[in-house]
Amino acid sequence: MRPIVCAAAIIRRGRALLIARRKPDSRLEPLKWEFPGGKIEYTEDPRVCLVREIREEMNVRISVDAVYDIVSHTYRKGGRIFHVLLLCYLCTYRGGRPRPLDCHETRWVRIGDLGAYDFAAADLPIVRRLSAPRRRGR
Repeated sequence: MRPIVCAAAIIRRGRALLIARRKPDSRLEPLKWEFPGGKIEYTEDPRVCLVREIREEMNVRISVDAVYDIVSHTYRKGGRIFHVLLLCYLCTYRGGRPRPLDCHETRWVRIGDLGAYDFAAADLPIVRRLSAPRRRGR
């Protein structure tokens, strides 16, 4: 089975990041928090996907910057295996008031507070990397 390729946005506004909570009827990990985004459609550029998904899901305008990380995660549910390849991009908030149009909830949080949220498994490596203390000289 081929991986499910998704794009995720680490949306920055000052010192805060925008996170989203999955709907209660989500197929994988309902009500878990995540960096918003979605599946990349056939032939779609991941950056175009993010701009579209964030507008559709939250009514927010963003610009997509650099790739931050790529996460490969395997979910097992009901005897089935789902391999997710998550392309995570740093993004800049450009406007719009976040509204949960296709998610359960949205929230602006500080990086230091990410650990207080119950994130989806595929997003955890990003949470850990963002939350890690920065070393001088790097």
